Parts: sequence; structure tokens; C-alpha cells
Amino acid sequence: MSNDAWQERIRPVRLEKRYVFPDYASLRDFLDRAAEVSEREELFPDMGFGRDYVNVTIHTDEGSDKLTEKHRRFAEQLDALFSNK
Repeated sequence: MSNDAWQERIRPVRLEKRYVFPDYASLRDFLDRAAEVSEREELFPDMGFGRDYVNVTIHTDEGSDKLTEKHRRFAEQLDALFSNK
């Protein structure tokens, strides 16, 4: 299931997106692969999930009020994981 584009928020500055899955097994696989990307990129978003969805929030680095190319590239990598599920 496809989801909307990333939403950029300004207070506080962050990117947000919800991914919806057909079942819990698919969601769990996404979370495991997202954890690998997080460790590799050293970027750790907030993730909240239910049985068939995960909400992802990518915050700026501490002390910064701007999203960087690193944050946007990370968001693209999560989209790629979701597309290749």
C-alpha cells in the first residue's frame, strides 16, 4: 500500500510519514530493515507502530533547526525499503 509524501513540519522542524502494511509480518520486516539503515546512517527516528502501520518522525540534529540532505536521504532510503517489501 502506498502512502502520502513526507510531511515537513516547522515546530519543531521534522519530517513525518505513515507507512501502512497488509499485515504485521510485513511491518516487522520493515522495522528490522529500517533498524539496519538507522545504524548504518547513525540517524535514529522516532517510530510508533500498530498492527499494520508505522509512524516515522525524523528530527533534526540536536541544536539544529534545519533538515539536511542526510535527513532527506534517510527518508528516501525508508521509502525504498517500503517499496521493496
